[in-house]
Amino acid sequence: MHDLPYTVCPGPEVTAAMTVISAAVRKTCPDLTLGVQILCAANQQAIAVALAAGLDFIRAEGFVFSHVADEGIINACAGGLLRYRKQVGAENIQVFADIKKKHSAHALTADVSVAETAAAAELFLADGVVLTGTATGLPADPRELKEVQHAVKIPVLIGSGVTLENGREGKRREEKGREEKRREEKRREEKRREEKRREEKRREEKRREEKRREEKRRESRFQKNCEKDI
Repeated sequence: MHDLPYTVCPGPEVTAAMTVISAAVRKTCPDLTLGVQILCAANQQAIAVALAAGLDFIRAEGFVFSHVADEGIINACAGGLLRYRKQVGAENIQVFADIKKKHSAHALTADVSVAETAAAAELFLADGVVLTGTATGLPADPRELKEVQHAVKIPVLIGSGVTLENGREGKRREEKGREEKRREEKRREEKRREEKRREEKRREEKRREEKRREEKRRESRFQKNCEKDI
């Protein structure tokens, strides 16, 4: 975070330094799930570091769609990144992709929602998506989080502004949402049962009506036969 200003293509010394640091962290924390991100948009370098240091995932910016960052225009990299991951035998390294990344302008994709961006990342085989606020330390928009969660089946991670307080609030909202969903499912089930009862009632009334008509026809035929005999 202190190697300012960031460059779009950091030199090999950055990759080397990050590998040494990451390996040391892995040695200290052998059982933790660990990942790495290298700014700016040095996603292939991050894959190399994660593979060499035995990490579990990388955080990739600019995975799908283009945006304008502090460092300039960042273009999508999914195709090249995943092919590189396969070429170096690092398919065990998961890629968590930023969507509508913080500290960036997204006028280029103003007609593409955050949910559509997440869906595109899922289509392009991201292992998860990262949702953030507009800047470091700012929380993600709860409405956007809900939209993204409904749009994809892959994991959705929060990449900025997580605190104990808003974490608890988020958990309360999630529990409230689940309770509302259960209530809605219960209402739908009751509605289906009521419709089924009504349908059975209509069928029963129809059967009775058909039975009355048949009895009436039989009675009519009987009367006609009696009249003929007379």
